[in-house]
Amino acid sequence: MESYDAWLNPSDRVYGPKGLLVAAEGADGMLIAGTEKMTRKAFAGLPGSVKIVACFTAGFDHVDLEAAKERGVVVTHAPDALTDAVADIAMLLLIGAARRAGEGESLMRAAGWDNIHLLFMTGTEIKGKRLGILGMGRIGRAVAVRARAFGMEIHYHNRSRLAANLESNAVWHETAESLLENSDFLSLHCPSNDESRNFLNAEAIALLPQGAIVVNTARGDVVDDEALTSALESGRIGAAGLDVYRGEPNNIHPAYAQLKNTFLLPHIGSATVETRSGMGLQALDNLDAFFAGKEPPNRLA
Repeated sequence: MESYDAWLNPSDRVYGPKGLLVAAEGADGMLIAGTEKMTRKAFAGLPGSVKIVACFTAGFDHVDLEAAKERGVVVTHAPDALTDAVADIAMLLLIGAARRAGEGESLMRAAGWDNIHLLFMTGTEIKGKRLGILGMGRIGRAVAVRARAFGMEIHYHNRSRLAANLESNAVWHETAESLLENSDFLSLHCPSNDESRNFLNAEAIALLPQGAIVVNTARGDVVDDEALTSALESGRIGAAGLDVYRGEPNNIHPAYAQLKNTFLLPHIGSATVETRSGMGLQALDNLDAFFAGKEPPNRLA
C-alpha cells in the first residue's frame, strides 16, 4: 500500500468482464484472482494505461496469454506459495476417498449409526498401493513426498523424465496410458490446456485397475464428468476425492453430490492464511519488479 495507490474491491465480489474493465480504467496494473477471466475480448477492451496483469494464482488458464502478448501486456502468476497447501489437500482427498470419509461424516451428521458388523464402512488401505501422479511439477512432487510417508509406491507421467534427485526413485512412465494401467490411485496435477482437457474420459478410465481411486486438485475440465460419474455409479472406479470441478461453483455435475463414494471439497486447495498471504506477496513481488524496470520473477507473457 505504501508503493501503490490501490483501488480495492471491498465487497470481494466478482466483477465480471465489463465490471473488471471499468474498475481498471486509469490503472497502471491489475492484480486479479482466478475468478476474473482475462479473455481475448477482455484484452481488446483493456484500458491503454494497464501494462501488467498480476495473477493471484498459480494456474493461468483464466488468462489468454497470446492476447496479452499481442497487446503488449505483461502477465505474471504466483506458482510457489501454494505447493504445500494443495499437496496437503490432495492427501486429505486421497485418504478421505479411500476410507469413505464423506459417507461417514454424512452418517454422523444425520443420525449416527446403530449397527456394527464386520463389513461396516470398510474402505481401502493406502499402504503398499501404487499412486499414479499425472504431472510431476512442484505440487505433484510434494504429494509424492507425503504419499511415500504412508508407504505408497510412486509412479508418474510427465512431459519429460525428472532428474534423479527430483524423481526420488519414483517409477517414470513414458506414456499416460502406461501410468493409468499401473495406478491403484490416480492424482491429477496437470495444467488445463487443449491436450489435458477431458483427459480422464471413458477410454482412460478403462485403463485403470478395477476399483481405482481418483483424486483431482488440478482443474475440473481435465475430467469428463459423465464418464467419471458413470464409473463411480457402476463401481468401475472405487471412489473419487475432488476439490475442483467443471462449472464451479454453481454448475457442478449434480451426480457427484448424490454418490456415496465421493469425497468432495469446495476448491480449497490453497485456502490457508499462510498460503493466501504468500500468494499475495508473490503477486506484489512481480508488480514491484515490473514497475522498477526489472524482469518480474514469475512472468508468463
